Order: sequence, then C-alpha cells, then structure tokens
Amino acid sequence: MGQRQLFCLGRALLRRSKILVLDEATASINNTTDSILQRTIRSEFANCTVITVARRIPTVMDCTMVLAISDGKLVEYDEPMELMKREGSLFGQLVKEYWSHYHSAESH
Repeated sequence: MGQRQLFCLGRALLRRSKILVLDEATASINNTTDSILQRTIRSEFANCTVITVARRIPTVMDCTMVLAISDGKLVEYDEPMELMKREGSLFGQLVKEYWSHYHSAESH
C-alpha cells in the first residue's frame, strides 16, 4: 500500500511542480517512512506551495500554516505554534491528544 502515492510524488519531483497537493499521501506508510518523506517534501519542494490533507499530527507540525476543519467548516487558520498557544484551539487539542496517545503507547 502507498505505492501509488509514492509514484505520484516521484512524478511531481521530476516535473518540478510549483504546486503540490497531497491528500493523505502518507496514510498507507509507517511513521518512520512518513518522517523521511516529509523531510524530502520539505527540502525538494521548499520553493513550492504544498497543500497537505493529513490526519497525522507530525505531518503538519512544521508546515507554515494549518487550516483546521470540523464538520466541513473552517474552524481556525494560523501557524501551528500559534494555534497550539490559543485557548480552546481545535488543533491544539488534537496535538495534545496525539502526543498523550503516542507517549502512552511508547510506555507499553
């Protein structure tokens, strides 16, 4: 799984696309491979607009901006660190939940 996404990403690299849209591009790969791909995307597409649809928190933590959507409606849009500082932020809540599950899974 994930081979089609990797093939499309390779094609975008070869074409030197100016806009890259990733819709759950790394959903079918493990976290280690996802991390490698995210670093590659950040470096190889540094001068491009990258729009990423993601459910994995680490995938978007180093993005310039995050747009959070709930029930099909825009809830918040700002830099990830700014959203995390905000009281009642949906994104901040998702980050806390992710890391609490991540750390509890590590301890088992």
